[in-house]
Amino acid sequence: MKKIFLYLILCLLVVGILWTFYFLYKNSQKPLVVFETDTAFVTTIINKTVSAGSVMPRKEVAVKSQVSGVVEKLFVEPGKYIEKGALIAKIKILPNMVNLNSAEANLTQATLRYEQAKRELDRFEKLFKEQLLSEVEYNKYVLEYQQSLENKKAAENNYQLIKEGSTKNSGKTSNLVYATVSGMVLDVPVKEGGFIIESNTFNEGTTIAFIANMNDIIFVGKVDESEVGKIKVGMPISLKIAALSNQRFPATLEFISPKGVEEDGAIKFEIKAALSIRKEELIRSGYSANADIILDKRENVLAIKESLIQFGKDSVYVEVETEPQKFVKQLIETGLSDGILIEVKNGVKAKDKLKVVVIKPVVSPMAGPKTKH
Repeated sequence: MKKIFLYLILCLLVVGILWTFYFLYKNSQKPLVVFETDTAFVTTIINKTVSAGSVMPRKEVAVKSQVSGVVEKLFVEPGKYIEKGALIAKIKILPNMVNLNSAEANLTQATLRYEQAKRELDRFEKLFKEQLLSEVEYNKYVLEYQQSLENKKAAENNYQLIKEGSTKNSGKTSNLVYATVSGMVLDVPVKEGGFIIESNTFNEGTTIAFIANMNDIIFVGKVDESEVGKIKVGMPISLKIAALSNQRFPATLEFISPKGVEEDGAIKFEIKAALSIRKEELIRSGYSANADIILDKRENVLAIKESLIQFGKDSVYVEVETEPQKFVKQLIETGLSDGILIEVKNGVKAKDKLKVVVIKPVVSPMAGPKTKH
Protein backbone atom coordinates (compact mmCIF):
# COMPACT_ATOMS: atom_id res chain seq x y z
CA MET A 1 0.00 0.00 0.00
CA LYS A 2 2.82 2.30 0.88
CA LYS A 3 4.57 1.55 -2.45
CA ILE A 4 1.44 2.48 -4.38
CA PHE A 5 1.21 5.76 -2.51
CA LEU A 6 4.89 6.52 -3.24
CA TYR A 7 4.43 5.71 -6.93
CA LEU A 8 1.43 8.07 -7.04
CA ILE A 9 3.41 10.90 -5.49
CA LEU A 10 6.30 10.34 -7.91
CA CYS A 11 3.94 10.43 -10.87
CA LEU A 12 2.44 13.69 -9.67
CA LEU A 13 5.92 15.19 -9.26
CA VAL A 14 6.94 14.10 -12.78
CA VAL A 15 3.76 15.54 -14.28
CA GLY A 16 4.31 18.80 -12.38
CA ILE A 17 7.90 19.06 -13.61
CA LEU A 18 6.89 18.37 -17.20
CA TRP A 19 4.09 20.95 -17.06
CA THR A 20 6.49 23.53 -15.64
CA PHE A 21 8.99 22.95 -18.46
CA TYR A 22 6.19 23.17 -21.02
CA PHE A 23 4.85 26.40 -19.53
CA LEU A 24 8.31 28.01 -19.48
CA TYR A 25 9.01 26.86 -23.03
CA LYS A 26 5.73 28.29 -24.33
CA ASN A 27 6.34 31.67 -22.71
CA SER A 28 9.91 31.79 -23.99
CA GLN A 29 8.73 31.68 -27.60
CA LYS A 30 8.50 35.12 -29.27
CA PRO A 31 5.15 35.79 -30.93
CA LEU A 32 5.08 35.71 -34.68
CA VAL A 33 4.73 39.19 -36.24
CA VAL A 34 3.37 40.29 -39.56
CA PHE A 35 4.04 43.72 -41.07
CA GLU A 36 1.30 45.63 -42.82
CA THR A 37 2.14 47.35 -46.09
CA ASP A 38 1.06 50.51 -47.84
CA THR A 39 1.62 51.88 -51.34
CA ALA A 40 2.52 55.20 -52.88
CA PHE A 41 -0.15 57.08 -54.81
CA VAL A 42 -0.56 60.16 -56.97
CA THR A 43 -2.20 63.14 -55.26
CA THR A 44 -1.97 66.89 -54.62
CA ILE A 45 0.03 68.07 -51.62
CA ILE A 46 -0.61 71.47 -50.10
CA ASN A 47 1.63 73.02 -47.46
CA LYS A 48 -0.41 75.58 -45.55
CA THR A 49 -0.77 77.57 -42.37
CA VAL A 50 -4.11 78.29 -40.68
CA SER A 51 -5.56 81.56 -39.40
CA ALA A 52 -8.79 81.97 -37.43
CA GLY A 53 -10.86 85.14 -37.79
CA SER A 54 -14.06 86.51 -39.29
CA VAL A 55 -15.43 88.09 -42.46
CA MET A 56 -16.66 91.65 -42.66
CA PRO A 57 -17.25 94.44 -45.20
CA ARG A 58 -14.18 96.38 -46.23
CA LYS A 59 -15.87 99.69 -45.42
CA GLU A 60 -18.58 100.07 -42.79
CA VAL A 61 -19.97 103.59 -42.37
CA ALA A 62 -21.57 104.81 -39.15
CA VAL A 63 -24.24 107.44 -39.94
CA LYS A 64 -24.72 110.02 -37.19
CA SER A 65 -26.97 113.03 -36.59
CA GLN A 66 -25.96 116.68 -36.78
CA VAL A 67 -28.29 117.61 -33.95
CA SER A 68 -29.27 116.26 -30.54
CA GLY A 69 -32.84 115.28 -29.77
CA VAL A 70 -35.33 112.41 -29.91
CA VAL A 71 -35.73 109.99 -32.82
CA GLU A 72 -39.15 110.92 -34.17
CA LYS A 73 -39.26 108.52 -37.17
CA LEU A 74 -37.05 105.80 -38.67
CA PHE A 75 -37.29 105.09 -42.40
CA VAL A 76 -34.91 102.09 -42.71
CA GLU A 77 -34.44 98.66 -41.19
CA PRO A 78 -31.52 96.19 -41.10
CA GLY A 79 -31.02 94.05 -44.20
CA LYS A 80 -32.37 96.60 -46.68
CA TYR A 81 -30.29 98.11 -49.49
CA ILE A 82 -30.42 101.91 -49.74
CA GLU A 83 -28.91 104.48 -52.08
CA LYS A 84 -26.73 107.39 -51.09
CA GLY A 85 -28.89 110.35 -50.02
CA ALA A 86 -31.83 108.18 -48.89
CA LEU A 87 -33.69 109.41 -45.82
CA ILE A 88 -32.80 107.39 -42.72
CA ALA A 89 -34.39 109.20 -39.77
CA LYS A 90 -36.11 112.35 -38.60
CA ILE A 91 -35.00 113.91 -35.33
CA LYS A 92 -37.25 115.95 -33.07
CA ILE A 93 -35.07 118.65 -31.60
CA LEU A 94 -35.26 119.46 -27.91
CA PRO A 95 -33.75 122.98 -27.89
CA ASN A 96 -31.70 124.38 -25.06
CA MET A 97 -34.04 126.86 -23.39
CA VAL A 98 -31.28 129.32 -22.53
CA ASN A 99 -30.09 129.44 -26.15
CA LEU A 100 -33.68 129.57 -27.40
CA ASN A 101 -34.55 132.53 -25.15
CA SER A 102 -31.38 134.35 -26.19
CA ALA A 103 -32.14 133.78 -29.89
CA GLU A 104 -35.70 134.98 -29.42
CA ALA A 105 -34.49 138.18 -27.70
CA ASN A 106 -31.97 138.80 -30.49
CA LEU A 107 -34.73 138.34 -33.07
CA THR A 108 -36.97 140.82 -31.28
CA GLN A 109 -34.22 143.43 -31.12
CA ALA A 110 -33.26 142.89 -34.76
CA THR A 111 -36.93 143.27 -35.79
CA LEU A 112 -37.25 146.56 -33.88
CA ARG A 113 -34.09 147.95 -35.49
CA TYR A 114 -35.32 146.88 -38.92
CA GLU A 115 -38.70 148.55 -38.46
CA GLN A 116 -37.06 151.73 -37.22
CA ALA A 117 -34.63 151.78 -40.16
CA LYS A 118 -37.51 151.23 -42.59
CA ARG A 119 -39.48 154.14 -41.19
CA GLU A 120 -36.42 156.39 -41.41
CA LEU A 121 -35.75 155.33 -44.99
CA ASP A 122 -39.37 155.97 -46.06
CA ARG A 123 -39.30 159.44 -44.52
CA PHE A 124 -35.98 160.52 -46.02
CA GLU A 125 -36.79 158.94 -49.37
CA LYS A 126 -39.56 161.54 -49.84
CA LEU A 127 -37.12 164.37 -49.01
CA PHE A 128 -34.61 162.92 -51.47
CA LYS A 129 -37.24 162.79 -54.25
CA GLU A 130 -38.16 166.42 -53.54
CA GLN A 131 -34.43 167.22 -53.76
CA LEU A 132 -34.42 168.45 -50.18
CA LEU A 133 -31.77 165.86 -49.21
CA SER A 134 -28.43 165.16 -50.84
CA GLU A 135 -27.67 161.75 -52.36
CA VAL A 136 -24.82 161.17 -49.90
CA GLU A 137 -27.09 161.64 -46.89
CA TYR A 138 -29.83 159.51 -48.47
CA ASN A 139 -27.40 156.62 -49.09
CA LYS A 140 -26.55 156.50 -45.39
CA TYR A 141 -30.17 155.66 -44.56
CA VAL A 142 -30.31 153.09 -47.36
CA LEU A 143 -27.21 151.38 -45.94
CA GLU A 144 -28.63 151.34 -42.41
CA TYR A 145 -31.85 149.79 -43.73
CA GLN A 146 -30.02 147.06 -45.63
CA GLN A 147 -27.84 146.22 -42.62
CA SER A 148 -30.87 145.99 -40.33
CA LEU A 149 -32.63 143.74 -42.86
CA GLU A 150 -29.66 141.34 -43.01
CA ASN A 151 -29.40 141.30 -39.21
CA LYS A 152 -33.11 140.50 -38.98
CA LYS A 153 -32.75 137.57 -41.44
CA ALA A 154 -29.74 136.24 -39.54
CA ALA A 155 -31.63 136.42 -36.24
CA GLU A 156 -34.63 134.63 -37.78
CA ASN A 157 -32.44 131.86 -39.16
CA ASN A 158 -30.61 131.45 -35.87
CA TYR A 159 -33.89 131.26 -33.95
CA GLN A 160 -35.39 128.75 -36.38
CA LEU A 161 -32.20 126.66 -36.36
CA ILE A 162 -32.16 126.41 -32.57
CA LYS A 163 -35.88 125.70 -32.37
CA GLU A 164 -36.40 123.32 -35.31
CA GLY A 165 -32.93 122.37 -36.49
CA SER A 166 -33.37 123.93 -39.93
CA THR A 167 -33.55 127.25 -41.73
CA LYS A 168 -35.76 128.50 -44.54
CA ASN A 169 -32.86 128.82 -46.97
CA SER A 170 -31.12 125.48 -46.26
CA GLY A 171 -31.30 122.78 -48.90
CA LYS A 172 -31.62 119.96 -46.31
CA THR A 173 -32.84 120.36 -42.78
CA SER A 174 -30.32 119.32 -40.13
CA ASN A 175 -32.91 117.29 -38.20
CA LEU A 176 -33.22 114.86 -41.15
CA VAL A 177 -30.53 112.18 -41.35
CA TYR A 178 -29.52 110.95 -44.82
CA ALA A 179 -27.39 108.03 -46.00
CA THR A 180 -23.86 109.13 -46.85
CA VAL A 181 -23.09 106.00 -48.95
CA SER A 182 -24.97 103.33 -50.88
CA GLY A 183 -25.13 99.85 -49.41
CA MET A 184 -26.90 97.45 -47.08
CA VAL A 185 -28.15 98.62 -43.69
CA LEU A 186 -26.35 96.30 -41.25
CA ASP A 187 -27.80 97.65 -38.03
CA VAL A 188 -30.03 100.41 -36.68
CA PRO A 189 -28.95 100.68 -33.02
CA VAL A 190 -31.57 103.32 -32.06
CA LYS A 191 -35.34 103.15 -31.69
CA GLU A 192 -38.09 105.69 -32.22
CA GLY A 193 -38.44 107.77 -29.09
CA GLY A 194 -34.83 107.26 -28.07
CA PHE A 195 -32.59 110.20 -27.24
CA ILE A 196 -29.49 110.83 -29.37
CA ILE A 197 -26.46 113.11 -29.13
CA GLU A 198 -25.06 115.05 -32.07
CA SER A 199 -21.60 114.40 -33.46
CA ASN A 200 -19.11 117.19 -32.73
CA THR A 201 -15.50 117.82 -31.72
CA PHE A 202 -16.19 116.74 -28.12
CA ASN A 203 -17.93 113.39 -28.69
CA GLU A 204 -18.55 110.88 -31.45
CA GLY A 205 -22.31 111.21 -31.22
CA THR A 206 -24.99 108.54 -31.42
CA THR A 207 -24.92 106.24 -34.44
CA ILE A 208 -28.25 106.09 -36.26
CA ALA A 209 -27.35 103.30 -38.70
CA PHE A 210 -24.43 101.21 -39.99
CA ILE A 211 -24.19 100.91 -43.79
CA ALA A 212 -21.75 98.79 -45.81
CA ASN A 213 -21.12 97.48 -49.32
CA MET A 214 -21.64 93.71 -48.86
CA ASN A 215 -20.19 92.95 -52.29
CA ASP A 216 -16.73 93.96 -51.06
CA ILE A 217 -15.95 91.50 -48.26
CA ILE A 218 -12.62 90.82 -46.55
CA PHE A 219 -11.34 88.24 -44.08
CA VAL A 220 -9.62 89.56 -40.95
CA GLY A 221 -7.60 87.10 -38.89
CA LYS A 222 -4.37 86.62 -36.98
CA VAL A 223 -1.23 84.58 -37.60
CA ASP A 224 1.28 83.42 -34.99
CA GLU A 225 4.76 84.95 -35.13
CA SER A 226 6.23 81.51 -35.91
CA GLU A 227 4.24 81.44 -39.18
CA VAL A 228 4.17 85.09 -40.25
CA GLY A 229 7.64 84.86 -41.81
CA LYS A 230 6.37 82.20 -44.23
CA ILE A 231 3.58 84.27 -45.76
CA LYS A 232 3.57 87.25 -48.10
CA VAL A 233 1.03 89.52 -49.78
CA GLY A 234 -0.54 87.97 -52.86
CA MET A 235 -0.65 84.38 -51.56
CA PRO A 236 -3.84 82.43 -52.34
CA ILE A 237 -6.16 81.55 -49.46
CA SER A 238 -8.89 78.97 -49.11
CA LEU A 239 -11.52 80.31 -46.70
CA LYS A 240 -13.93 78.04 -44.86
CA ILE A 241 -17.07 79.63 -43.34
CA ALA A 242 -18.75 77.36 -40.79
CA ALA A 243 -22.15 79.09 -41.01
CA LEU A 244 -22.35 78.19 -44.71
CA SER A 245 -21.94 74.42 -44.21
CA ASN A 246 -18.16 74.80 -44.27
CA GLN A 247 -18.36 76.14 -47.82
CA ARG A 248 -14.99 77.33 -49.12
CA PHE A 249 -14.29 80.65 -50.82
CA PRO A 250 -11.14 81.70 -52.67
CA ALA A 251 -9.35 84.78 -51.35
CA THR A 252 -6.07 86.64 -51.79
CA LEU A 253 -3.85 87.84 -48.96
CA GLU A 254 -3.53 91.62 -49.24
CA PHE A 255 -2.28 92.86 -45.86
CA ILE A 256 0.10 91.67 -43.12
CA SER A 257 0.38 93.91 -40.09
CA PRO A 258 3.91 95.23 -39.47
CA LYS A 259 3.25 95.19 -35.72
CA GLY A 260 2.50 92.17 -33.56
CA VAL A 261 0.09 92.15 -30.63
CA GLU A 262 0.41 89.94 -27.56
CA GLU A 263 -2.56 87.62 -27.17
CA ASP A 264 -2.79 84.73 -24.68
CA GLY A 265 0.95 84.86 -24.11
CA ALA A 266 1.83 84.73 -27.83
CA ILE A 267 2.66 87.43 -30.38
CA LYS A 268 0.21 87.50 -33.27
CA PHE A 269 -0.01 89.58 -36.44
CA GLU A 270 -3.23 90.72 -38.10
CA ILE A 271 -3.83 89.76 -41.72
CA LYS A 272 -6.49 90.75 -44.26
CA ALA A 273 -7.60 88.97 -47.42
CA ALA A 274 -10.02 89.95 -50.19
CA LEU A 275 -12.77 87.39 -50.90
CA SER A 276 -13.98 86.41 -54.34
CA ILE A 277 -17.78 86.05 -54.12
CA ARG A 278 -20.64 86.06 -56.56
CA LYS A 279 -23.31 88.76 -56.34
CA GLU A 280 -26.03 86.22 -55.53
CA GLU A 281 -24.08 84.91 -52.51
CA LEU A 282 -25.05 86.55 -49.23
CA ILE A 283 -22.28 86.63 -46.65
CA ARG A 284 -23.25 88.25 -43.37
CA SER A 285 -20.87 90.52 -41.51
CA GLY A 286 -19.23 88.82 -38.54
CA TYR A 287 -19.29 85.20 -39.78
CA SER A 288 -16.44 83.27 -38.15
CA ALA A 289 -14.05 81.69 -40.63
CA ASN A 290 -10.82 79.71 -40.90
CA ALA A 291 -8.30 80.61 -43.58
CA ASP A 292 -5.88 78.11 -45.08
CA ILE A 293 -2.98 80.18 -46.37
CA ILE A 294 -1.35 78.13 -49.13
CA LEU A 295 2.45 78.34 -48.73
CA ASP A 296 3.26 75.82 -51.48
CA LYS A 297 1.41 73.34 -53.68
CA ARG A 298 2.32 70.26 -55.76
CA GLU A 299 -0.27 68.75 -58.08
CA ASN A 300 -0.28 65.17 -59.44
CA VAL A 301 2.84 64.04 -57.58
CA LEU A 302 3.76 60.63 -56.15
CA ALA A 303 3.32 60.65 -52.39
CA ILE A 304 3.43 58.35 -49.37
CA LYS A 305 2.46 58.68 -45.74
CA GLU A 306 5.19 60.34 -43.71
CA SER A 307 4.90 57.58 -41.10
CA LEU A 308 6.40 55.12 -43.62
CA ILE A 309 9.71 56.99 -43.72
CA GLN A 310 12.71 55.80 -41.66
CA PHE A 311 15.89 57.72 -41.01
CA GLY A 312 19.49 56.60 -40.97
CA LYS A 313 22.54 58.59 -39.98
CA ASP A 314 22.63 60.54 -43.22
CA SER A 315 19.85 58.99 -45.28
CA VAL A 316 16.11 58.77 -45.68
CA TYR A 317 14.67 55.42 -46.69
CA VAL A 318 11.67 53.13 -46.77
CA GLU A 319 11.49 49.35 -46.71
CA VAL A 320 10.13 47.82 -49.93
CA GLU A 321 8.60 44.32 -49.91
CA THR A 322 10.37 41.97 -52.36
CA GLU A 323 8.65 38.76 -51.18
CA PRO A 324 5.84 38.19 -48.71
CA GLN A 325 7.06 39.68 -45.41
CA LYS A 326 10.57 40.23 -46.75
CA PHE A 327 11.76 43.82 -47.08
CA VAL A 328 14.82 45.68 -48.34
CA LYS A 329 15.87 49.26 -47.61
CA GLN A 330 15.36 51.73 -50.42
CA LEU A 331 16.80 55.25 -50.31
CA ILE A 332 14.35 57.95 -51.42
CA GLU A 333 14.39 61.67 -52.25
CA THR A 334 11.55 63.59 -50.65
CA GLY A 335 9.89 66.86 -51.55
CA LEU A 336 6.96 68.89 -50.21
CA SER A 337 5.17 67.73 -47.05
CA ASP A 338 1.86 68.73 -45.48
CA GLY A 339 2.58 66.97 -42.19
CA ILE A 340 0.72 63.79 -43.16
CA LEU A 341 1.72 63.09 -46.74
CA ILE A 342 5.11 63.72 -48.33
CA GLU A 343 6.18 63.94 -51.94
CA VAL A 344 8.60 61.27 -53.19
CA LYS A 345 10.72 62.48 -56.11
CA ASN A 346 12.49 59.18 -56.73
CA GLY A 347 13.25 55.82 -55.10
CA VAL A 348 9.82 54.15 -55.22
CA LYS A 349 7.09 53.49 -57.76
CA ALA A 350 3.33 53.69 -57.38
CA LYS A 351 2.87 49.89 -57.10
CA ASP A 352 5.68 49.24 -54.58
CA LYS A 353 4.52 47.80 -51.26
CA LEU A 354 6.11 49.66 -48.38
CA LYS A 355 6.57 48.39 -44.84
CA VAL A 356 4.42 50.01 -42.18
CA VAL A 357 6.59 50.62 -39.14
CA VAL A 358 3.79 49.81 -36.69
CA ILE A 359 3.95 46.12 -35.75
CA LYS A 360 0.84 44.00 -35.50
CA PRO A 361 1.50 40.95 -33.21
CA VAL A 362 -0.08 37.59 -34.09
CA VAL A 363 -0.52 34.87 -31.45
CA SER A 364 1.29 31.58 -32.21
CA PRO A 365 -0.97 28.67 -33.14
CA MET A 366 0.65 26.68 -30.33
CA ALA A 367 -1.04 28.90 -27.73
CA GLY A 368 -4.46 27.42 -28.48
CA PRO A 369 -7.80 29.19 -28.27
CA LYS A 370 -8.52 31.77 -25.61
CA THR A 371 -10.99 30.89 -22.90
CA LYS A 372 -14.02 33.16 -22.63
CA HIS A 373 -14.99 34.27 -19.17
